[in-house]
Amino acid sequence: MQSCESSGDSADDPLSRGLRRRGQPRVVVIGAGLAGLAATKALLEQGFTDVTVLEASSRIGGRVQSVKLGHATFELGATWIHGSHGNPIYHLAEANGLLEETTDGERSVGRISLYSKNGVACYLTNRGRRIPKDVVEEFSDLYNEVYNLTQEFFRRGKPVNAESQNSVGVFTREEVRNRIRDDPDDPEATKRLKLAMIQQYLKVESCESSSHSMDEVSLSAFGEWTEIPGAHHIIPSGFMRVVELLAEGIPAHVIQLGKPVRCIHWDQASARPRGPEIEPRREGDHNHDPGDGDQRGEEPREDGRDEDEQWPVLVECEDCEVVPADHVIVTTSLGVLKRQYTSFFRPGLPAEKVAAIHRLGIGTTDKIFLEFEEPFWGPECNSLQFVWEDEAESRTLTYPPELWYRKICGFDVLYPPERYGHVLSGWICGEEALVMERCDDEAVAEICTEMLRQFTGNPNIPKPRRILRSAWGSNPHFRGSYSYTQVGSSGADVEKLAKPLPYTESSKAAHGSSSKQQPGHLFSSKCPEQSRDPNRCSIKPMQVLFSGEATHRKYYSTTHGALLSGQREAARLIEMYRDLFQQGT
Repeated sequence: MQSCESSGDSADDPLSRGLRRRGQPRVVVIGAGLAGLAATKALLEQGFTDVTVLEASSRIGGRVQSVKLGHATFELGATWIHGSHGNPIYHLAEANGLLEETTDGERSVGRISLYSKNGVACYLTNRGRRIPKDVVEEFSDLYNEVYNLTQEFFRRGKPVNAESQNSVGVFTREEVRNRIRDDPDDPEATKRLKLAMIQQYLKVESCESSSHSMDEVSLSAFGEWTEIPGAHHIIPSGFMRVVELLAEGIPAHVIQLGKPVRCIHWDQASARPRGPEIEPRREGDHNHDPGDGDQRGEEPREDGRDEDEQWPVLVECEDCEVVPADHVIVTTSLGVLKRQYTSFFRPGLPAEKVAAIHRLGIGTTDKIFLEFEEPFWGPECNSLQFVWEDEAESRTLTYPPELWYRKICGFDVLYPPERYGHVLSGWICGEEALVMERCDDEAVAEICTEMLRQFTGNPNIPKPRRILRSAWGSNPHFRGSYSYTQVGSSGADVEKLAKPLPYTESSKAAHGSSSKQQPGHLFSSKCPEQSRDPNRCSIKPMQVLFSGEATHRKYYSTTHGALLSGQREAARLIEMYRDLFQQGT
């Protein structure tokens, strides 16, 4: 079976010797996004050869999706490399020359990253007025002061008062509103404009957090998310180039596309008496013997496994194929887990993991690209931001379905035009994004054009020549864009989501215990054979592992968080087998 070569440094370590001598554990990775590819690559590089990736969709990349139109590449999913110092995505892109074409204007150190730091953001009201630059700057400074306060509740252990409802949105809205009203220097008209700008800024923040509303984001946990220092970068040739680099070291037969999983049957040794046995099989071959290899030309497995020995995990696919495994790494999005966890795992998940899935949040952030024949915006303008003057007193970011367009916070100008043409990129999030996804292109283009005419005061803006948009919320393989810490959740829930199954004996019995899995519990005394042969233990550790951006406590919602989480789970297996084989030497 073809595999990546192990590094020379590890050729004679206990892991490499053990894998050669005692046979290969079978690892199934569910999902070919950044987490799944990173885990697979790490395992292959350490000498694991029996690795299979099951990807539900027809492509690799997950929530990275670069679409080429003409000579330009547009990102429907991940767009920026957030930070450079120690960011593995940045270093991978830099080492392979992917950032060479990035202009100075596309490097931003701002918290809210735009396609260009050159020029100015044009704040426009629904009455066709542009808000004066000095008013925008004063409001921005005030908002950023309050934003910095939201970080202190976690970082300094500052107590959250009842009035804030432990909500970033509620706290920010009221704090900014009170400071505006208490300012003795501003005339009432200016105060009204600034009050209306609160909602616009919170819409932008909601898009960045991928929440329906910042009202749903936990104030006490908000500061735990960690920003990597350094500029933000885009990849001119497309973020998919990072995905392709990760996939380069993975043999083509390892990744099976169009292979959705129906159910993961884990803990099979203890589950056998509960119901009918599910036999491993290949599609159209119900008598398939795992020792015979499959139709991809694999050599027979030499795993020392008895013919009638029970596999700890069986992965049941939608096409009725059942893939046996020793370990499964689940990179499924939190959105899919929320929708399918009850049917996706047999036996069901422990109570604490179910509670974590419920408490953590994931929402939808969508982009709307509009291409025009000629720009109607000035060369100094890097974005058009929409401020509804009638929202000065509003305390909600939820709109009726027919007013879904009010959730569009604005449009960024794609830069430089020599690469992209004359293109605007709109942002919308939450339930209103789901309504947008159900509309056809013509309707969305018409509504966006009317909004641009209204806010610029220019009734002659033509309809765009082309529209391109994402639809992450209604995509059954994702059910959302990325995760956030919802009110009532914390970083501890991220840890619980990432915790491998089965738990230790104590936490497994409790099915809700918060006890952490200790390294010494991986190979318990109740399974003495395990120190000699990992395939002989009746209760195998780490049958089901979890990765993906939602499982990284500091870097959730990011591409680097996804990649690091995949490497983390691969490292668990690598270390487990290295320790086992070390004990056997």
